Amino acid sequence: MEQQPILSFAAVALLVIGLVGNGFEMRKIRLSTTRDEELASKNVFVNKRNIKWYILIGIAIVLWAINGAYTRSI
Repeated sequence: MEQQPILSFAAVALLVIGLVGNGFEMRKIRLSTTRDEELASKNVFVNKRNIKWYILIGIAIVLWAINGAYTRSI
């Protein structure tokens, strides 16, 4: 089946894009909420700006799981 490498590369690409994007977004959130040696907010992970990255990472994991199911069944 020719879909397996494509699905695998798509899952890895989405995962990398999601993790890197989330890292940059969390850095921007941290810099915008902290001032002069204050500790970062504990709620940086539940900020609404991170939801798009969490969804992208979730889609990548689902694609990876689907690809794993196809490769095991053959």
